[in-house]
Amino acid sequence: MKKIQWKKPRYIVSLAVALALGFGLGATDWVFGQSDHAITPLPSPKQAAASARMVHIADFTPIVKKYGNAIVKISDSATKIIHGHQGFFNPFPQNSPFFGFFHGLPNYTPPEKEMTKALGSGFIISHNGYIVTAGHVVRGMHHIVVTLTNHHAYHAKVVGLSVHYDTALLKIHARNLPVVQLGNSKNLKVGQWLLAIGMPFGFYNTVTQGVVGAIDRSLPHDDEYIPFIQSDVPINPGNSGGPIFNMRGQVVGINDQIYTNDGGYMGLSFSIPIDTAMRAVHAFERHQKVKFGWLGVEIQSVTPQMAQALHLPEPVGALIAQVVPSSPAAKAGLKSGEVIVAYDHRPIYNVGTLPPLVGDTSPGKTIAIGIIDHGKSKTLRVQVGGMPHKMLMAANQQSIDIRRLGLRVGTLRPKEQQKLGVHHGVLIQAVYPGPASFIGLQSGMAILSINQQRVTSPEQLAHLVKVLPANTPISMQVRNHHASIFVVITLPAQ
Repeated sequence: MKKIQWKKPRYIVSLAVALALGFGLGATDWVFGQSDHAITPLPSPKQAAASARMVHIADFTPIVKKYGNAIVKISDSATKIIHGHQGFFNPFPQNSPFFGFFHGLPNYTPPEKEMTKALGSGFIISHNGYIVTAGHVVRGMHHIVVTLTNHHAYHAKVVGLSVHYDTALLKIHARNLPVVQLGNSKNLKVGQWLLAIGMPFGFYNTVTQGVVGAIDRSLPHDDEYIPFIQSDVPINPGNSGGPIFNMRGQVVGINDQIYTNDGGYMGLSFSIPIDTAMRAVHAFERHQKVKFGWLGVEIQSVTPQMAQALHLPEPVGALIAQVVPSSPAAKAGLKSGEVIVAYDHRPIYNVGTLPPLVGDTSPGKTIAIGIIDHGKSKTLRVQVGGMPHKMLMAANQQSIDIRRLGLRVGTLRPKEQQKLGVHHGVLIQAVYPGPASFIGLQSGMAILSINQQRVTSPEQLAHLVKVLPANTPISMQVRNHHASIFVVITLPAQ
């Protein structure tokens, strides 16, 4: 081992004197770093204050104290029995050769009997009883009950419900109610604090917090007109329809969806911007229908390979796959194969950015659309039209409530068909108190047949169910992931 010898001991004396002067007189504060040669000065009081401002520790107690009583629980007065949690009931004993088939189904748990209620959250926006919530919370409910934090319960009626914006306005007969303060979701920035107050699993005034993860997020579902707020605010069943607040105590969104594989919170939640939701609410208050802008184009995403083929500098924009004849887009000269890269002077980064902007445009307004055609950019002016009535009706009919079953079912789209490995059937979107919940059916499953008749659409299933006899065992084939089974369901009288 090589030894290090000090050849000039006077250096030690000099260093000792320097340290004594520095630490003893207190002229400067010093800290030795990990490096043998690095000596780092401590931050000055001004620098420390600036750092404290950058990492501000949020205090949510004033918001909870001021607005917590304006949050309500929304439930259905009917109850249901759940056979197991997130799974099928296995009717066979463990020594049966059929036990393994049922036990291997995803989300299987042993059966449990439990009385429960369909529930969600909402918030009061007027002293005389107007309440906002997510549309899917109350859609299909038979008898809506709104319960305040003081446990006073009121029957509520639906004033209006928008499928496109998944927003509903309720009314209860009450006065002098506490209300929330509405904010502006367009001012949100990534990284800002958010606070949620709701009723997860029925627990009153549960508070969770997080930060904005992304804005104007599009989701691969049928909510193409909602520019979602993405956050990491913990949201669980029962939070849907409740508010998210900014640090000023203003409602900036409505909790709507979570990204999950098991039904619980997994770190990603999505909220409807309050500006988007209030477009629907204001129309409902005036007893009018929500009007949506319409271009008349079918669009698709631009892949890197497609960008190269279309002579684009980068894979951005919305590729026009088809233009509807006589539509506003057709009249303005838009053509198939062109790429929309700007709408009303706003950049279109991907295919999901365009529909919310178009839908939010008032029919009759003329806007500028930037496109790239064969590598050349140009701008066209388009007078935005109103969405045709038949398209609005079709959107509402994509999902149908079949109350005799206790289900909301929708069209089984190609992606869902591929995921489930089927080519026909309907998708279960929600389960309400009724025969379907009694036998353990869940959202995400597909109904392939009923009473030995092939199911092809929500409308056809509703017709089949309507003519089936009451109090008689009926066979139903359902599919969960890549496993199909037959179950027996008994329908009540109509």
